[in-house]
Amino acid sequence: MEFRLLGGIEAHRHGQLVDVGHARQQCVLAVLLVQANTGVSVDELIDRVWADRPPHRSRETLHSYLTRLRRILADTGADIVRRGNSYQLTVDESHIDLHRFRRLTGAARMAPDDKAVVLLENALGLWRGEPFAGLDTPWLNGVRATLTKQRQAAELDNTDLELRLGNHTKLLAPLSARADKFPLDERLAGQLMLALYRSGRQADALNHYHHARRQLATELGVDPSSALRELHHQILASDPRLIHAKDRIAPAPAANLMPIPRQLPPPPRSFTGRDAELDGLTARLDAARATVRISVIAGAGGVGKTWLALHWAHQNLHRFPDGELFVNLRGFDPSGKPVAPQDAVRGFLEALGVDPAAIPVTLDAQVGLYRSLVADKRMLILIDNAVNTSQVAPLLPGSPSCTVLVTSRDRLSSLTAAHDAYPVQLDVLPEAEARALLTARLGLHRVSGEPQAVDDLLASCAGLPLALSIVAGRAQEHPEFPLTTLATELHDTTHRLAALDEDNTNSVRTILSWSYTTLTPQHATTFDLLGLAPGPDISRTAATNLTHQHPTTTHTALRALERASLIHQHTPNRYRMHDLIRLYAQEQAA
Repeated sequence: MEFRLLGGIEAHRHGQLVDVGHARQQCVLAVLLVQANTGVSVDELIDRVWADRPPHRSRETLHSYLTRLRRILADTGADIVRRGNSYQLTVDESHIDLHRFRRLTGAARMAPDDKAVVLLENALGLWRGEPFAGLDTPWLNGVRATLTKQRQAAELDNTDLELRLGNHTKLLAPLSARADKFPLDERLAGQLMLALYRSGRQADALNHYHHARRQLATELGVDPSSALRELHHQILASDPRLIHAKDRIAPAPAANLMPIPRQLPPPPRSFTGRDAELDGLTARLDAARATVRISVIAGAGGVGKTWLALHWAHQNLHRFPDGELFVNLRGFDPSGKPVAPQDAVRGFLEALGVDPAAIPVTLDAQVGLYRSLVADKRMLILIDNAVNTSQVAPLLPGSPSCTVLVTSRDRLSSLTAAHDAYPVQLDVLPEAEARALLTARLGLHRVSGEPQAVDDLLASCAGLPLALSIVAGRAQEHPEFPLTTLATELHDTTHRLAALDEDNTNSVRTILSWSYTTLTPQHATTFDLLGLAPGPDISRTAATNLTHQHPTTTHTALRALERASLIHQHTPNRYRMHDLIRLYAQEQAA
């Protein structure tokens, strides 16, 4: 007689299914089979079969079940015998699938890998479904839970053996299905990652780690184990030790560790001031956060956004031991073609050591790989000259260990709303800091020797760092010329922008034109007309009258110009322009 418990309760004699009675009688048989060749007292049998709801004449009922089972077992080599107040099923345990499963798994632990795989496959092949299917008692439920864990352990052991034997390809489908069923099993997650990596699917392996990490954080509030994190780092580094010996074409080289990117441009020369903004960025970095720390530096063209970002970054390099990534998205650029997100992500992946041939095709897959590579890394990602939030979003890492700096002429308000970005609205330099910048470039002797000319130059530049740098550069080209000559040239507002033209790309007029070309025709017309308005600022009502537009239309245009950092709402409903921006607007109006 063959007895099967790893599924529905079944007995087979010479291959023929034998009727073992109704569910309660099956419970009695199941208890005796689980405890085969061991006595089970009458009280234990009653408790395990009926729990706290035994029938009125439970002993007589139990005795009748046992009598029927004896008849079924007659002439099979198995028997139910009474020993005092206990009953025992005497049977060859190799005829019971549950005990055969346990013996096979025990033998597999002592066998060589190739034989152990066969033993475990035979053990797992005994399972037909849920143990004791259709029976529901507290005792059997407890045994069922224990057996299920033993089966899962055997499956994991068998997978480890298959991986050691190099059979990773055939494991992919069953491993993926089991990983979906048991998303919190870290050992299973590691096995799938290794099988994917060995099958040439490094990106998928890294994506699965990212998925498992999120599941653990969401469901349990914990990070992956050290073993899973170590496997993740090995896959990132393409550690040759992960490759199975049969797949190695040549002796394994030294570990190909992920390079540490150092992409920052050099720090700006003669940087001065901005203490409050620098302190704010540092405070943001120091704040404990559960999400990635993002700061957005916004302001007009030429106000020094990139200078501030680079100066702060170089001051804090020690905080980013895993490197810095940098990209100029060319959102406001003479080419008129902002960098596409997939091109920016591809550049990051190559900087992180990914073979170009291994970079995924789709943007989503590229972003997933990028976020996996920088996960848990203390890195700075500096995203310069962004045109809008959609250009930035794919470049945001998912790990709170990373810090992101974004510069843009647009305020990128949706980054603040959706990602809790820290906004830094950059204005012109105050007079003292502007003077310090000129002094750093020209020297104290030259600046102090012509105080009135310096005052005139500062007034003409109106605190705009780009203008101050252009003026300093022109003065340095002719150290023998008095500063008065340059101050006189800049004093004439009709030629001031021309005087601040250094070359075709680095001039105030050119820099402002990059913002202007992004405006809609209606918003550009509003900008032109605002440049003609008298007085230092203008109210929303006056702007409506000036442009002859509906108040709502004017308000929308003012908001667009403010987002583009071409005007500034310094008090509620009153707007002003920087002096040099006003001159540019007047040129466009003319």
